[in-house]
Formats: sequence, C-alpha cells, structure tokens
Amino acid sequence: MDIKVPGIGCIKCKTTLKQIEEVAAAQGLAVKLEKIEDIHAIMGYSVVFIPGVAVDGQVVHAGGAPSRDKVAGGLAGAPSAPQAAPAGNCCSGGKCC
Repeated sequence: MDIKVPGIGCIKCKTTLKQIEEVAAAQGLAVKLEKIEDIHAIMGYSVVFIPGVAVDGQVVHAGGAPSRDKVAGGLAGAPSAPQAAPAGNCCSGGKCC
C-alpha cells in the first residue's frame, strides 16, 4: 500500500504520519509512507487544506489530522471521500495557498 501525506510539515502533518505508522503496525500492514512537502507536488494532489492523505494515488482525506478510526478505515480498504476543513482548521492559519 502506497500512502502519501501532502503537507508542509506542521504538527497536524506530523500527527497524521505518526497515526498512519501506528495503525499500520497495529494492523500488521506493510505500507510505503511518504511525506510530500514540495508545494508544487502538494498542488498536484489538488489538496486545498493540509495535511492530505492519498492511498494508492487516491486522496482519501484533506484538512487536519484524521481521527485514528478514519485512518484505520482507510488502511482497511474503506477510504472515505475527501473532506474540506472547517474555516480556521487549516494547519497554517488559513495561509495554505
């Protein structure tokens, strides 16, 4: 499973990476996890609110750190639709783009 986390490296991005690593380990899954910090590469994912999560090329989350349950569901093969972050929930105070 190839998982990419587009984001600028804020605390929410780091939390997202850590949660994915922990859930994958708990489920015994081998994942290739990559952090995408280049702004042009992030834009290529069409993620407006960061961090985002892309599983096997499909964006399954955007905006804020996903809940542990959402991560577990995504890794179990049940990705949900991308979500927009509520106003003010952007990890860089609304100055993402």
